[in-house]
Amino acid sequence: MPVINVRVYGVLIDEERGVLVSDELIRGGRYTKFPGGGLEVGEGTRDCLKREFLEEMDLAVEVGAHLYTTDYYQPSAFHADHQILSIYYYVTPLEPINTRISTEPFDFDEEQMERYRQHGETESFRFVPWEQLTEDTVNLPIEKRVVQRLLQDVSPLRG
Repeated sequence: MPVINVRVYGVLIDEERGVLVSDELIRGGRYTKFPGGGLEVGEGTRDCLKREFLEEMDLAVEVGAHLYTTDYYQPSAFHADHQILSIYYYVTPLEPINTRISTEPFDFDEEQMERYRQHGETESFRFVPWEQLTEDTVNLPIEKRVVQRLLQDVSPLRG
């Protein structure tokens, strides 16, 4: 039976450091994407995103303007009979970021690697400087569209 999997992601922009991304190891695959995750039954999209940032980064965020929602068919990379519907919002941290921030892609510490050994997935976070942000920064088709939109929306504001 086909399933629609709703995912909600946040785009956090720091004026000095750039755009926050999550480097993830999932079942042996390497993915760079925006932080977020799956919508749970009975949850709104904004509440989902707040929960995901608390779970993943121990970070309270304010969910701002809508950035993008998938407007085409996207099959899941993990389940052939699942369709992915992804929703992206801008987010602003409500407190300092205390989670370990890497400077290199896929730079996992021992605790993160232990999580991978136990659960088959782990993640680390890093900022991509604005001038280095391109579609190639991320590797999932939906994320590439979000980067395109982000560059269109924000570049004129950055002067």
